[in-house]
This record gives sequence, structure tokens and C-alpha cells, in this order.
Amino acid sequence: MKKVSSYEGLQKNIRKLNTPKIEVWENQYPDNLYTISLDIPEFTCICPKTGLPDFADIKIEYCPEKFCIELKSFKMYTIFFRNIGIFHEHLINRMLEDFVRSAKPRSARIIGVFNPRGGITTTVSREYKQK
Repeated sequence: MKKVSSYEGLQKNIRKLNTPKIEVWENQYPDNLYTISLDIPEFTCICPKTGLPDFADIKIEYCPEKFCIELKSFKMYTIFFRNIGIFHEHLINRMLEDFVRSAKPRSARIIGVFNPRGGITTTVSREYKQK
């Protein structure tokens, strides 16, 4: 008999979440290679298992090409997760996918440093490089 984890099924629809649109604006220096850094030191989401809040510092670095991220829409995007039960690993993967889909950067990296839970700090990172 297969042992069923108490986590089974909690995140099966995470890729189908209807998140707010991340808006962009046209980069006037697409010929230059430069880096933009964003820091969200008070990010919050919900633990899908316990329903308790998770707190994190999310850091993003990206090298724009044609577009830059519009910050107000990105703030609204991040606030969306305050009421969403999502594992740390899924959050960072989903956030990078949405970010890249919107901005189409040359490269991007997202690092999430989540406050300790049970005495353990979790750090999740993912990178994207344009092909």
C-alpha cells in the first residue's frame, strides 16, 4: 500500500494560478548591458500546510533587453501572494516564470530567503538566461 503524504495535492494547481499582470515599459537603452536589482524585504505568503504566514526577503537581478518591469504592477503582483498557500520552492519558480514572460530579459535571477521555520532558514534561487 502506498503511503500518502499529508502534503499530497496541496500544490497541484500552482501553475494554473491567475496572478496579476506584471506590466513593463520600453527600455531606451537596449544596446547596453546593465543590471537592475529589486529587493522585496517584507514579502509574505501562506504556508499551504499550516495556514500560517511565511516571511521572506526576495531579491531579483535582471539584465533587461527591450523591456523593464513597471514597479507598481510588480508590487501588486507580489501582494497577491499574501493570501496564497504556496511552498517556497514553487513560489520562486512561479515568480521567475511570470517575470521572464513579462519582461523577456537577457537574464534574471530570483533569490528568496525565507525566515526560519522550526529553526531552519530556507533559501531558494533560480536563474534564467536568454537562449
